[in-house]
Amino acid sequence: MGNLERFPAIYEYIRPVLDIGVLAFILYKMYGLIVKTQSLQIIKFGFTILTAYVFARILNLSMLLWLLNLLAPGVLIGFAIVFQPELRKIIFKLGQAQWFKLRRRTKHAYIDSVLIAAEMLSKQKRGMLAVFTRKTSLKDIMDTGTYLNADLTSSLLVTIFGHDTPLHDGAAVIQDGKVTAAGCFLPLSEQYDIRKTFGTRHRAALGVSEETDAVVLIVSEESGAISLAYDSHLHYDLTMEQLTATLETLLDITAGSADREEAA
Repeated sequence: MGNLERFPAIYEYIRPVLDIGVLAFILYKMYGLIVKTQSLQIIKFGFTILTAYVFARILNLSMLLWLLNLLAPGVLIGFAIVFQPELRKIIFKLGQAQWFKLRRRTKHAYIDSVLIAAEMLSKQKRGMLAVFTRKTSLKDIMDTGTYLNADLTSSLLVTIFGHDTPLHDGAAVIQDGKVTAAGCFLPLSEQYDIRKTFGTRHRAALGVSEETDAVVLIVSEESGAISLAYDSHLHYDLTMEQLTATLETLLDITAGSADREEAA
């Protein structure tokens, strides 16, 4: 009975820590979602409205308060319409999130096949789009292309992208060490501040990274630069070391260095 009687008292000490911890965890996850969806303008808009309201309250500006209260319903509706793409992406990412799932790293060498092909195509100034799936299903995107379900090799990727075949202009979707589909069409990015020198491949890679958690490798046909797009960001012209390290981290892969020759 003594232990049971002490439990409420102990809980009273633990509750504030638990309360702050849960709130901090939620705010951290929400910040991650906002960063991944390029939705900082939503925060700026909300902060501007809040600042105006606080300013009007402090100075007792009755006319401004009346106007803000009058326009509040319209502002909320306009907010939802203007920022509909960003809100949709936040909700979509929230649905994808697996907050408490522990990561399990496995050993694969298939990224070596992709990087070898990318390096070869880069020297030839041939474009390439390779989409690595993660948690989000890309079935809708794969349905736009041709299903292959072929073992992934660098030779296969060079064949697809190194020649003017019907599958050359689309993207290859890579899942579980296989080229699941090729010639797939990707959604174009909705970002307005993309570099004008970026072509359709970079915009498409950025677009699918905005709507899903996929990682996209791009080889530029103009410059030969190899880049990665993920979490709504484009990382341009990376070295092979940067590409390998980033892909291993994002895909939870520990690739054996001795497997590079075998992957070719």
